Amino acid sequence: MRNEPWLLKPQKTKEILQRYGIRMQKKFGQNFLIDSHVPEKIVAAADINGTDFVIEIGPGIGTLTQYLCYAAGSVAAIEIDRHLLPVLDETLADWENVEVISGDVMKLDLSALIARKTRELEESPGQEAGAADRPSASLQNDRAVSVKVVANLPYYITTPILMKLLEEELPIDSITVMIQKEVADRMQAAPGTSAYGALSLAVQYYAEPKLSAIVPPNCFVPRPNVDSAVIHLARRMPEERIHVQDSRKMFAIIRAAFSQRRKTLVNALRNAADLRKPDGTSYTREEAEQALMACGLPLTVRGEVLGLQEFARLSDTL
Repeated sequence: MRNEPWLLKPQKTKEILQRYGIRMQKKFGQNFLIDSHVPEKIVAAADINGTDFVIEIGPGIGTLTQYLCYAAGSVAAIEIDRHLLPVLDETLADWENVEVISGDVMKLDLSALIARKTRELEESPGQEAGAADRPSASLQNDRAVSVKVVANLPYYITTPILMKLLEEELPIDSITVMIQKEVADRMQAAPGTSAYGALSLAVQYYAEPKLSAIVPPNCFVPRPNVDSAVIHLARRMPEERIHVQDSRKMFAIIRAAFSQRRKTLVNALRNAADLRKPDGTSYTREEAEQALMACGLPLTVRGEVLGLQEFARLSDTL
């Protein structure tokens, strides 16, 4: 008899929360799924199969986790709220391919976790317990383990978590997250649009974003006040990214450009607090103007109309 996701029924979710005396923690931005179509869409967007090790951030009561266990070879679910650990012990009791980790993902050594779980999956005899009855759940000898991150992220911590995952150069193939639709729109925004900003450039430098689904408020308990969205970030390998001599300097320029986005780029560059020349001094107006002219950009240009390639060229010129 195979295990299948069973938790996603509104009444069952509410019953479990009441039985354990669980109250939504506002500080953690908790909203629990009650619509079965959503985890199915998330698993499909992440393209999860039996050769994958999946890191889930914020499993909650294990709703999405069950779907991940059903599809993946191995799952590590990282939960910051200790009050939810007894709930997860119950809701994930039937799944042998999941490890629940109590902790803050911002403080965990994800590199060590990935190395350990990947090795375990590669050394498995071919199938973990119970996998034979699950679709695509056998570990094929001719396919390497892929590492994927899946999360239902609250707004307040979305950007810090994503930038940690991207900037630390972890061996992650993709990140599929459910976040506020407004933030998802910003991630894939193009130059010159109102949603375009530093987050757009940071995400698009490290990954290729693709919006996969819109999720209305009635899919959660309690209901959020805004629409959510599932966005898939296919990680770019270093050789696939825009070439720039110093990415840190490029992002200092980007931060300067969008910290005061209505200012011209010349003024933004010479007033930037964390943008310095090698000798530690700020760029002068003349130096900023010379760099823009060398890049073929007008002196009145604002950062909001420049793409990654133009920011990289400007960074190299400076």
